[in-house]
Amino acid sequence: MTDIVSNSTDNRRRYRFATEVVTVDNSDDPHNAASVPIYQTATFKQKGATATGEYDYSRSGNPTRTHVENHLAKLMGAERALVVTSGMGALDVITRLVRAGEEIIAGDDLYGGTNRLLNFLGKSQNVKTHHIDTTKSDSILPYLSDKTRLVLLESPTNPLIKITDIRTISKHVHERCPNALVVVDNTMMSPYLQRPLELGADISYHSGTKYLSGHHDLMAGVIGCRSKAIGEDVYYIINATGCGLSPYDSWLLLRGVKTLAVRMDKQQSNCVIIADYLEAQGFKVHFPGLRSHPQYDLHRSMSSGPGAVLSFETGDVGISERIVEGTKLWSISVSFGCVNSLISMPCRMSHASIPAHIRAERSLPEDLIRLCVGIEDVNDLLEDLEQSLRSAGALPTPKKK
Repeated sequence: MTDIVSNSTDNRRRYRFATEVVTVDNSDDPHNAASVPIYQTATFKQKGATATGEYDYSRSGNPTRTHVENHLAKLMGAERALVVTSGMGALDVITRLVRAGEEIIAGDDLYGGTNRLLNFLGKSQNVKTHHIDTTKSDSILPYLSDKTRLVLLESPTNPLIKITDIRTISKHVHERCPNALVVVDNTMMSPYLQRPLELGADISYHSGTKYLSGHHDLMAGVIGCRSKAIGEDVYYIINATGCGLSPYDSWLLLRGVKTLAVRMDKQQSNCVIIADYLEAQGFKVHFPGLRSHPQYDLHRSMSSGPGAVLSFETGDVGISERIVEGTKLWSISVSFGCVNSLISMPCRMSHASIPAHIRAERSLPEDLIRLCVGIEDVNDLLEDLEQSLRSAGALPTPKKK
């Protein structure tokens, strides 16, 4: 997916992703500013009582927001992209396309916040969600009906790093349910490594808090739409609810995404080395960059790299807790995509909102550790991880000479 970006309708030359991501079209700036200005204003003066300009109120639109949306649409291969105040805010906007009595189909391994929102919709809006194993494409077929409105996918999934065949599921959905939308949470891959809209999805969304901004100093959500019609529906909801991203945060997101390619290259290369190390120590490692991953070939057919998030099992909750608490460079934190490396236990943190019996039904190991690899020197990361593994009793203590 690092090939030439070619989604624009204009005739200018298109470059490879690493070039396009730092090339922001700012040709409309009257002062030729090298950086897109921050239009830190709530409202805009008009030329007359009936002569409304392109912008009138920043809830409805702002030039800084427009620039980041246009830039992200280019990177995502989207007809239109829109930015809101968080990744969950993005999913909330998308689920507002579902009416009471309609249904959602989602995976059985997904982010805890997503699970919380789907539960809320079931209780308050009479929107039923069917959870399926999305690694088996045909498992969706019995649940597709005229009630299906959204099919919500992750690939890789969070936190078990399973792979979903986006192409095949999209084909099933569009053939059987023409009014349903295939929605993919692409946060873990970023558009640098995977572009779901090119694989058949109707909507691709991101927590811009993670890889797109890259520094964990910003909350943002991004929604990429394959068609103008979907984009208009999504924009209407954003304008009506007032959740569009602020001018300053739009500028931060635009600045952060420019370094996406170089950050992801380093984080991914570090993660491959760490995954190889953990597997060599005998741990069960979930990472699509390992040939032992059951869907290694499928992932390679959709993505240009494995990403920088892995999870592994120790077989003992107590050992896992000691490993997480014993690291010094790896910060104990939810989220991922930051330049700094993070470590967590999903069942205790990011997925704790999923009841224990549901986690058990979905085979989510309580001892699971998730590593979100940053841009540090990989040898320092390995040394810190190894000392924590040893002190936790996960590795044999080397004999003294």
